[in-house]
Amino acid sequence: MTTFRTLILGLVLLLGGVTVTQAWAQGSAQIETARSTGVIGERIDGYLGVVGSADAEIVRKVQDINNRRRALYEKTASETGTTVQQVARIAGEKQLAERVKPGEFYMDESGTWKQK
Repeated sequence: MTTFRTLILGLVLLLGGVTVTQAWAQGSAQIETARSTGVIGERIDGYLGVVGSADAEIVRKVQDINNRRRALYEKTASETGTTVQQVARIAGEKQLAERVKPGEFYMDESGTWKQK
């Protein structure tokens, strides 16, 4: 990806922050509890993941959140002339830097869950 496209993509993600944040934050106490207790975590590829095992309701909510994220990534990719994977990756890196709190889990480059 060219530097120009990376810059444009970054601006789109920044300016679209309210919409993107809504897909990230979810507002669900159940999801926030699962995140803070290490049941789920952020993945480097821009999606949520189940760290170990979770009940069916949490898995369903994670899938729903990931579907909403993918829709935003597809829209952003279309607007910026990039791929969904590129958008998701940049969003994932941003999430890891800004959203994951100490004690929460994230998936690193190697696919290993780590605790921040």
